[in-house]
Order: sequence, then structure tokens, then C-alpha cells
Amino acid sequence: MEEMKCRAREEKNGIKKISVTIPCYNEEENVYEMYAAVTELMQRYDGIYDYEILFSDNDSTDGTRAILRNIAEEDRHVKVIMNARNFGPERSGWNSMFRAAGDVVVNIPCDFQAPPELILQGIKLWEEGSLIVCGQKRKSRENKIKFFLRQVFYGIIKLMSDVKQYDNLTGLILMDRTIMEAVRAAYEPGDEFRFLIADLGYKIRILQYEQQQRRAGKSSYNMARCFDFAITSLVNTSWVPLRLATVAGVLVSAACFLLGVVYFVYKLVHWDTFDAGIAPLLIGMFFIGSVQLLFIGIVGEYVGSVLRKISKDPLVVEEETINFDE
Repeated sequence: MEEMKCRAREEKNGIKKISVTIPCYNEEENVYEMYAAVTELMQRYDGIYDYEILFSDNDSTDGTRAILRNIAEEDRHVKVIMNARNFGPERSGWNSMFRAAGDVVVNIPCDFQAPPELILQGIKLWEEGSLIVCGQKRKSRENKIKFFLRQVFYGIIKLMSDVKQYDNLTGLILMDRTIMEAVRAAYEPGDEFRFLIADLGYKIRILQYEQQQRRAGKSSYNMARCFDFAITSLVNTSWVPLRLATVAGVLVSAACFLLGVVYFVYKLVHWDTFDAGIAPLLIGMFFIGSVQLLFIGIVGEYVGSVLRKISKDPLVVEEETINFDE
């Protein structure tokens, strides 16, 4: 209802609106600087576009929330969503974009790894007719080993996926309202933006840049979360691991059957002299056991993915919202 009222006023005034969404978690050293940078950029469109800046806090444990309250109290262009707990960057980011009221929605992380000036380039591409613009890092000032592992991951995704995938897309996203509504209708819990867009077949305009180091603070995306993201992404974009498990299971079963026949025949021919010993039995047992555990793990990942999609859990639970009373 609030979004409908807001859009009605915009149509009446004849001015389109830009929504900038900024998900954050423990960004007390960056959040005000990001607000100031985005505000300065938006004020360049004074008289051309209206704007709103929507911060989505994922239950920060530092001083981020207090800073956001002060900003929202001083500037009515700023809206704030405070989640009841940490729902993860993907779900929090989706929720803020779905809650945005603009004719175009721009999402940018709060860590300054994507320079805020890229927002202007994205809006220019939108004005030229692009409905989706995504940031893509071609170089990065982050850890070289982590960057290399990401390239390996995207290579595997491209190799196994049935649809064309985009590599090295970042949290910098611009979507026209028409696409935003279509994505909202197609979204299911657990979907990751870059893979969902590729699956839906929308044409993406790429905005390449060099990813910067975090201006301050420490990323909560450690190696464990990166690994979880990689496995979940692979499961959500391809059935190949399940097919490989089926094929490997058939091949291993056939090999074990043939090996058993060979041992049986050899024992019949050399009944008194053939002594297999316990080593082949142990090796075979551990090999078959390891293969079974691997396949059970693969199947379990797909079962977990299905469970996430059919669950009726809310995207996030909003503990507090500020400046949504317009």
C-alpha cells in the first residue's frame, strides 16, 4: 500500500525515482561515508529525478544501527530496514530491493569495493534503454589466491550449467522496475541474483571495473561462507553432479562385479594355492564406502536445495523500519 501511494505521487509529479539500496552488516566505519557519497551523486539529478537511499542492516553488532538512525532522522530521503537477525547478504539484499519504490533500483555494497561513481554510469546505461546493468570485476585488489579460486569456481559453473552464466558479477546491480517486478514474481528462497537472471534469460549490460579493497572494517565473507556459496550455486545451476553420481555409481558397480567374477574364477582354478588375503577386502570396503558417502553428500545438497525452495519462511523478519511512513 505504501509503495502504491508513493508511485501515485511520483506519476502525479511526473518525476521518476531512483532507489539506491545498500545492504550492510557491521559497517560502522563505512556507512556514513557511503551515505554521503551516494547523496552527493543523487543531488546531481536534482529536478530530474527524485531519489531514496534504502539501508538494510542485517543485525549489526557494532554501532551501525545507531549511525543509521541518526542519518534517517536528519534526511527523509533515507529509509532503513533493521532485520531481526542476520539472514545472510543475499536474502537481506533481495528484501531491500523488493521494498524499494523507485522506477529503477540500484544495489551497491557498503564496503566501497565497488566505487559509488559507478552508479552514475549505470543510470546512464538505463537512460539509454538497458533494463539490467551488472557490475563485473575484471581485476581485483583482493587476495590473489581467493581471486584465483573464484575463477576456478566460475569455470566449473560455466562448464556444468545448462544456460549461459556470467562470471565475476558483483553486488553492484541496476534493474528497471519492470524487471524488478518480474524477478519478484520468479524469486524463490535461496536464489542467487546472478544465476536467477541468467536462468530467466534477461539480457544483461555489463559494467566492468577494478574491484577495490575494503575502505575499512573486515568482511564477514570468510572461506567457509565462500565454500557454502560455491556448493549452493553449483547445486542451483546444474544437475550434472547428480548425473555424474549416477554414471560413476554404474561404473563402480560394474567394476566391482567384474572384479568379483575374476576373483571367483581364479579361486576355482587355483583352489589350493590362491590366497587373496585381507588387504583387497579392506581396500574394496573403504573405496566403496567413500564413494557411497560422496554420493550421499551430493544427493543431500540437492535435497537441501529443494527444502529451501519449498519452505514458506519469510525472506527476512524486519525488526524495525524507519521513514517508510510516507
